Amino acid sequence: MRIGAHVLRSGLFVAPMAGITDRPFRRLARRYGAAVAVSEMVSSRPELRESRKTRLRVDHGGEAGPIAVQIAGAEPQMLADAARHNVALGAQIIDINMGCPAKKVCNVFAGSALLEDEALVARILEAVVKAVEVPVTLKIRTGPCPERRNALSIARIAEAFRGQAEYATIAEVKSRARIPVIANGDVETPEEAKRVLEATGADGIMVGRAAQGRPWLFREIAHFLATGTSAAPAPLAEIRAVLLEHLEGLYALYGEEQGTRVARKHIGWTVRALPGGEEFRCAAVRIDSAVAQHAAVNDYFSRLAA
Repeated sequence: MRIGAHVLRSGLFVAPMAGITDRPFRRLARRYGAAVAVSEMVSSRPELRESRKTRLRVDHGGEAGPIAVQIAGAEPQMLADAARHNVALGAQIIDINMGCPAKKVCNVFAGSALLEDEALVARILEAVVKAVEVPVTLKIRTGPCPERRNALSIARIAEAFRGQAEYATIAEVKSRARIPVIANGDVETPEEAKRVLEATGADGIMVGRAAQGRPWLFREIAHFLATGTSAAPAPLAEIRAVLLEHLEGLYALYGEEQGTRVARKHIGWTVRALPGGEEFRCAAVRIDSAVAQHAAVNDYFSRLAA
């Protein structure tokens, strides 16, 4: 599929997830077949641009393109300025967050709360699309609430600028809109990915939580879509190597102290289905040194291999 000038190698996307889709996570997902890995949500407020959190979220060093950055806010010109700023930093696709249901986001009338005001959606899209030369995408829910599913109206607004999941609504949007549509929500297995694509006619699939601790899920989905058969599960040696690489990436990005804390959840997700995984997770969350954490993971996999 194509987004603007970018011809993508597949229809597999990584959903932006706050605290998860940082540079090490995105790089692993891309290696295993994701065509686009969208950054964590970045605020459009200019006073936050130089904060450490924002700088880490937009650190794309060593990543293959296209680089996609998600911006959030509610004021059209502020979002337009944020888009220009991120393009200047290297963003090749700007994604606007109109899907986050978190209260702290919706309470400032950003995220999915924007879907309540279709006129504002139009003003935001107009401002952002005019501000940058790169493609602009829009991540939305099927509506601001189950009783008001206005995704088709929002898609038609987006089309004018060329810029539990409810798959029936996604299918309706795809059947009536001429812009690429990516289905997102509750896709946890290759079989579910195929079923959703067939049910919606969407151009691609965006995977979020299911890929936590399982970047090879994108490889498994691509294999199933291409062959109709299940790929061999990731071998233990590969899981070990990927997790250790992920840890090193986290230490490098955040520094050893913060990187050790961030790594705990990734360790838990990776070992959850392995023998003794829960016991090891409980022990690993108490480790407060990067060197000790890395050694403990290495030792755990050595015991499994033996």
